[in-house]
Amino acid sequence: QVQLVESGGGLVQPGGSLRLACAASGLELDEYSIGWVRQAPGKEREMVACISTYDGNTHYREAVKGRFSISSDIRKNTVYLQMNSRKMAHTAVYTCATGRGEMFCTSNIGTYDYSDFEGQGTQVTVSS
Repeated sequence: QVQLVESGGGLVQPGGSLRLACAASGLELDEYSIGWVRQAPGKEREMVACISTYDGNTHYREAVKGRFSISSDIRKNTVYLQMNSRKMAHTAVYTCATGRGEMFCTSNIGTYDYSDFEGQGTQVTVSS
């Protein structure tokens, strides 16, 4: 049974940093691409970062380039999202999702159409 479990969400002040983790079980991450999908209040879901763990290629939504960084630890079967310089607009539920091939990243980044598996999500709230 495949499970993706997110952690690391919470309350952060504007300008602060936060690191989310997505721990996978029931699949080998190096056979998948992994993305982080966010849904802000009243907004559509969108993929903000994605990594092809078998070759390390990363993809970002333009608005988060330079602020967010996605990485993976294959030994721990975990993908991370480092978020720096948080803004109020970054308040959202963040969910990790997986799919096959780099096309999963290139076709979903900036939007979100499909995945093979996704987690339950973790709430991130940016507030002073």
